[in-house]
Amino acid sequence: MIPKLKEYKERWGIRSDDTIKPGLEAIEKALVKLGNPEKELKVIHVTGTNGKGSTIAFMESILKEHGYTTGVFSSPAIIDIHDQIRIDGEPITVEELNVSFEMMKEAGLSDMLTDFELLTVAAFVTFERIGPDYVLLETGMGGLLDSTNVVIPLVSVITSIALDHSSFLGSTVEKVTEHKAGIIKEGTPIVTGPLSEEALQIVRRIAVEKGSLLLSYGDQFVMEIGERELFKGQQDFILDVRKMKGPHQGVNAALAIEALLFAGVALSEKSVAKGVANTQLAHRFQEISPGVFIDGAHNPAAAKALTETIMIEFPGEKVDFIIGMLKGKEIKKTLDELIPVAASFTFLSFDHPNAATGESLMKNCDHKNKSVTKLVDNTIILSKEHERRIIVTGSLYLLASLKYLPIDG
Repeated sequence: MIPKLKEYKERWGIRSDDTIKPGLEAIEKALVKLGNPEKELKVIHVTGTNGKGSTIAFMESILKEHGYTTGVFSSPAIIDIHDQIRIDGEPITVEELNVSFEMMKEAGLSDMLTDFELLTVAAFVTFERIGPDYVLLETGMGGLLDSTNVVIPLVSVITSIALDHSSFLGSTVEKVTEHKAGIIKEGTPIVTGPLSEEALQIVRRIAVEKGSLLLSYGDQFVMEIGERELFKGQQDFILDVRKMKGPHQGVNAALAIEALLFAGVALSEKSVAKGVANTQLAHRFQEISPGVFIDGAHNPAAAKALTETIMIEFPGEKVDFIIGMLKGKEIKKTLDELIPVAASFTFLSFDHPNAATGESLMKNCDHKNKSVTKLVDNTIILSKEHERRIIVTGSLYLLASLKYLPIDG
C-alpha cells in the first residue's frame, strides 16, 4: 500500500499489480523501454533489516554539507508517495512526479509491473532527468530479488541482518543473508554493519566470489565512543555532536562515512561533523512533543536498540509504550525486548490491511500493566497522567498514518 500511488495510476491510465512478486525480469524489461535511466546514475545501494533509513539520512546530510546534490529513494512512505522520492532532502513535487508518470505512460509500462516496481522505475526516471550528484537507493525488501537491484553501484551497504519478512526471505539467518548479500556486485566494495559471524561468513564468501572488497564494522572501520566520537576508517574524523540518539546510530553514522569514502567522495572533517550533527530522520527516536517520542521499532533487533537508547538517554526511568504492529512480525520477541524499560503497554489497531489488532498484540505481551486503546481518525489522544515519557512505536506504517498526537493533561 503506497499512499497516493493510485491517484497517479488513474491520472495517467497506468495499471500495476498491488501484490509482491520478487524478481527482476519485469522491471528490467520496463527500464529498457525507457532507455535504462538507472545506468546514468551514481548510486550507493543500501540494504539491511534495520538502519537503512538512518544510514541514508546520514549520507544525505554529509553530502549536503560538502555541496553535493542528492536523490533518495526509500520506503515505506512517511506521509505519501512523494517523500519516497527525495531531491536534496525534499519530497518530489506533484509536477515532477507527473512528468515521470507521463514518460512511463508513453513507454507503455501499463500491466507490466507491481506497484513497488512502478514506483522504483519512477524514481530512476526522475533521478536521470534531474541529475543529482549521488543517488542513495534503499531496497524495499531483501536485495537479491528486490526491484532496486538492477543498478551497478559505486558501493553497496548492508546495515544489519536479522529475521524479517520471513515469508519472502526465509526463516533462517542464512537465507536472509543470501538475499541481503544479493546486492553485492562484481568488483564493487561492500560495507557492512556489525553482523553475526554466521551472516558475515556468507557475506565474505559472496564478496570473494564477486571480487568485491569487504569493509566490516569493527574490523576495517569503527566509531569509538567517548566524550567525543571518533570515526576510524579509511580516514579518521572527530565528531562532537549527534542528534540521532543511541549507540546504534553511531554505527549507522560510521557506515555512512565509510560508504561515502569508498564511493570516492572527498570528505572533510568539518563537513562530516556538521553533517552528522544535523542529521534527523522522522520516526527514529524523534521527540514530537515534550516527553513524547516516536520510533519505528518493528522487530526484535530494532526493539533492542530502542531499549538501549532509552537506558542511555533516561537512565533508571521506565516509559509508557503505545504500540501498533503488522501481522507476521515477531511480535512477542519484539515486545519482550521492550519490557526491561516499560512501565506500561498500550496496544492499538490501525488502518492497514496487514495490521494486527490491539487485542492480539496484548495477548503476546507478558507485562502486567497492559491495555488496548482505539485509534480514531488516525489520531491518538495521549494522556499524560504521569511524569513518565511516552514512546509510540511499532510499524512505520502506523507512525506514517498519524496526523497528530495531542497531549491531554
